[in-house]
Amino acid sequence: MRVITGTAKGRRLKTLPGLDVRPTIEGVKEAIFSIVQFEIEDAVVLDLFSGSGQLGIEALSRGAKKAVFVDSSAESIKIIKDNLRHTGLEANAAVCNMANNAFLRSTKEKFDIAILDPPYNRKLIQKSMPQLVEKMTESGIIICEHEKETILPQRFGDFAVSKIYRHGRVSLTAYRKSEKDEEDTAEAEITQPDTDSEENRQ
Repeated sequence: MRVITGTAKGRRLKTLPGLDVRPTIEGVKEAIFSIVQFEIEDAVVLDLFSGSGQLGIEALSRGAKKAVFVDSSAESIKIIKDNLRHTGLEANAAVCNMANNAFLRSTKEKFDIAILDPPYNRKLIQKSMPQLVEKMTESGIIICEHEKETILPQRFGDFAVSKIYRHGRVSLTAYRKSEKDEEDTAEAEITQPDTDSEENRQ
């Protein structure tokens, strides 16, 4: 697992061992940052369910002003801090060892970009989104990574699905603020090759 581009390009990142760890595969990570490529500069980014922290670190490497990493696992927090030190990006990072809902209740921060890659099959996206949308800026975007079979709700508060991107067994659902009567949802196929063997939990 490595940083794809930016100031920390090519730096190798640690990840947690075990079957509960599923790092986002490189093709999907590329797709996430293609979606936000014109919005990442100087953005405040939330990496919720951070795991190894690779998504927030990629955002910082590409020019984000700040990244906030949230994970309930103390072991994950240690890995995130190690990865931030290794990439030299710790100055613009905040690392929170908290449950996601506790963090969302307590934070006063507003985010331009939020990336959610939680453990699959636990409905953690659906549980987090009602609080998360209240913490987003007017032009904010939320990107949720999930298994292809999961269909997320069309709307959470003022945020609605703007596009769904598919990559093999993985989907990315992007939410943006919209008017109540805007219900069109575009779908796009991600063209990078699918690498099922790498899809083991973040």
